[in-house]
Amino acid sequence: MKSLTTLAIVAALLVLVGCNTVKGVGQDLQKAGSSIEDAAKK
Repeated sequence: MKSLTTLAIVAALLVLVGCNTVKGVGQDLQKAGSSIEDAAKK
């Protein structure tokens, strides 16, 4: 579980680095949150 959390944080940081706008950051965070939520359900 600890490695999954670390992986999710690293992925989120990489996504944030690639964003240029506040709107883009919000969309990317929403997608990352959905991915984490889906992984937790499995």
